[in-house]
Amino acid sequence: MVESLRFVFFDVGNTLLFPNRARILAPLYERKIAPTDEQLRQLEIEIKHKFDDIVEHGGRADESFWSMFYRRLFEVLGLQDEPLRQHFVASTRNSANWDQPRPGTREALAKIRNQYKTAVISNSDGKIADVVARAGIADGFLSITDSGIVGKEKPNPKIFEIALKSVGAQPEESLYVGDVYSVDYCGATKAGMKAVLFDVPGAYREKGLPRVESLEELVQKIT
Repeated sequence: MVESLRFVFFDVGNTLLFPNRARILAPLYERKIAPTDEQLRQLEIEIKHKFDDIVEHGGRADESFWSMFYRRLFEVLGLQDEPLRQHFVASTRNSANWDQPRPGTREALAKIRNQYKTAVISNSDGKIADVVARAGIADGFLSITDSGIVGKEKPNPKIFEIALKSVGAQPEESLYVGDVYSVDYCGATKAGMKAVLFDVPGAYREKGLPRVESLEELVQKIT
């Protein structure tokens, strides 16, 4: 992988930036309901597997990933409040709520940029460039391709092709790093790119796929 690699493209959500749970889940906390980190991790794994299975086998998910996630979370918590569930789904679609970089993100990106050119490809609302800038990690990205602006969403290979063209990269010399197999890995590889799953919760540990659980691990693999 490393020999021919010149460009590294990143997803944003659950890769470079993570949801602001204090803000998004505030309505639950106000009700004295607080799902644990482990509950949320296990739910993310469960829904990723279900979502991937639908998409991988040619189906079209009736709900978005986050709609499925919050439907299942409400089942686990014993909540029946559809307006509140829809509020949570809408919150995840708001890029401003994805503003939490993990410790060491800037440092790891700097190490990668010492060797490769970097860029972003994100399914978002047209505002992800502003979010990345406010989080202090925008320095050095050659381009930020936002589905809300270009009109194509992952896993459609077209959004990857647009991003590649924006920086003058060829697919075979480019790596994409994202967290959902059916959306990120499959979309990138169908566009001819290499791909690595950014798998913080460990959803793909047993799948035999290229994966890392941190940016530091990615640095070790490609530098």
